[in-house]
Amino acid sequence: MESIRTIERTAMAAQKPQPGLVALMEYLEKRGVRKGICTRNFDLPVTHLLSTFLPGHVFAPIITRDFRPPKPHPAGILHIARQWGLEDGGKGLIMVGDSIDDMTAGHHAGAATVLLVNEVNEHLKEHEHTDVCIGRLDDLISVLENGFEAGDECYAGGEARKEGEVEMEGV
Repeated sequence: MESIRTIERTAMAAQKPQPGLVALMEYLEKRGVRKGICTRNFDLPVTHLLSTFLPGHVFAPIITRDFRPPKPHPAGILHIARQWGLEDGGKGLIMVGDSIDDMTAGHHAGAATVLLVNEVNEHLKEHEHTDVCIGRLDDLISVLENGFEAGDECYAGGEARKEGEVEMEGV
């Protein structure tokens, strides 16, 4: 575990926010949308991310690598739902992530899943656990404004596009 902590500490020095992160968080904040975090990172990189790029934004609860069982098990997402008093498990939640573990955990919790697409995970757009995909985080604003149906659409630049038409801009 110490080797993972060392890798995470090194990565923190070069950490940059995902494109659209601040715009999405401001949108959610203005609408009073609760935000939680379910990550396989330890707490130090999460604290660094929040204090460096999102000061003043509240995320609770924050589920880290220490939580058992970890993703892809849905327990972390279901824990967030319980903390928020949701009676339907994860059905009222949206899991945004960039890995198969994120999509699988969200899917098995009953949450809608949103894949943040990059060159490494592009193949997951068609995975059965992925409901919607976006090219950058603020693309989620359009999805939330207009609603979405699970299926074969990717959202980029504020509009829905069919598979194969996603613009990959610095994700």
